[in-house]
Amino acid sequence: MTQKIIITFSVLLYAVVVPYMELNVTHVFNPDWTPHVRIHEVWQLITNSSFGILCLWLSWKQREVFLSSMISLVITGGFLVAFSLQSTYGGSMKYLNGSENTVFGLNLGVVGFGLAAALLITNILLALRKNRASSAINQDDV
Repeated sequence: MTQKIIITFSVLLYAVVVPYMELNVTHVFNPDWTPHVRIHEVWQLITNSSFGILCLWLSWKQREVFLSSMISLVITGGFLVAFSLQSTYGGSMKYLNGSENTVFGLNLGVVGFGLAAALLITNILLALRKNRASSAINQDDV
């Protein structure tokens, strides 16, 4: 149950909170953004939210925690990699007015997705350990 809650927490971050925070004039409706940039933003929001729905279905209905955690880690980890590489492509988490969403002096996205990624990695490691233990038991039956 805890593993499903971790997945749900992660999905809520990238499939609900992020779209909520980006469907406004700072992102999707930003007059300084080109139409091409906007379509990529909306595409990313729809794709991530769709993967979130898939992950919830996989974990809660199919009891597939490993795959759901892997997909969610790709999304949260993807943000962390993009954040880490921002200086190479001229990216920034700061708004045009210079402000940034932070908590305890750290970027809010890094904190949220960093926590989610760490919890998802824990989910993956637990699932792998469970699969190894299950395989060992099945080998004893042979």
